[in-house]
Amino acid sequence: MGRIAAPFGIKGWVKVQSFSEDPGTLMDFESWRVGRGEQQTQYTVEAIQDHSNTLVAKLVGIDDRDAAYALRGQEISVAKSDLPPPEENEFYWSDLIGLKVVNREGVELGKVESLMESGANDLLVVKGTREHLIPFVAAFVGKVDVAGGTIEVDWGEDY
Repeated sequence: MGRIAAPFGIKGWVKVQSFSEDPGTLMDFESWRVGRGEQQTQYTVEAIQDHSNTLVAKLVGIDDRDAAYALRGQEISVAKSDLPPPEENEFYWSDLIGLKVVNREGVELGKVESLMESGANDLLVVKGTREHLIPFVAAFVGKVDVAGGTIEVDWGEDY
């Protein structure tokens, strides 16, 4: 959902770079997981503020600049159970990763390895016999069946 960018002040506050469309989304959670990969620590958010278009936060147990500096560059995540359910035709990226991608002719193009932002729209990164970058827009993406593990796309094998 974001990352710790840098210390802020001398009392343990940190600047936060949000990866959400709405940076204030992180303000809705009472605790964050901070770390890299599997090495994450749960922190209670003591205070959080919008400060000149940047979020700054104070985490319980991070009480000086050195402790804040040690968190620099680490990712912020929250438990999936703490997230609201997605609206209709909205998906969490993590739910799409690993889904099988099949075109309208029934040809399997591969599986969603990741997603990326391209500026104009998000792209599905599909790995199969070759890599496909498929815009995640209604013109190319038909039915998304998370429970069934598939995404139907209007995309040729040779695109």
